[in-house]
Amino acid sequence: QLQLVESGGGLVQPGGSLRLSCAYSGPTLDYWHIGWFRQAPGKEREGVSCISSSDGSTYYATSVKGRFTISKDNAKNTVYLQMNSLKPEDTAVYYCAADRTGCFVNNFRYWGQGTQVTVSS
Repeated sequence: QLQLVESGGGLVQPGGSLRLSCAYSGPTLDYWHIGWFRQAPGKEREGVSCISSSDGSTYYATSVKGRFTISKDNAKNTVYLQMNSLKPEDTAVYYCAADRTGCFVNNFRYWGQGTQVTVSS
């Protein structure tokens, strides 16, 4: 019922910044918790950040706290992930996902196609 499209990925040097966008569309656009996930080659998918639809609370993985910021533009139906002070270990395919239940479900219901982020000198 919900489509999500990520954009903004690319190649950046260590210490650089990128802003990822997640545009979502569907018959209903409210009450969606939006999370960002990433998966590096040979590693399991991990949660990066999430923004709650109920109270706007934001959550971050310890590895990105203080460097990444999640935000939402309701008028544009878009969630952003501002990534600063990027490190090589941030290299991964980044996905946004949506769920009705909350930010800490084991598997979100709807997923985007992913966008590649490569941090390398």
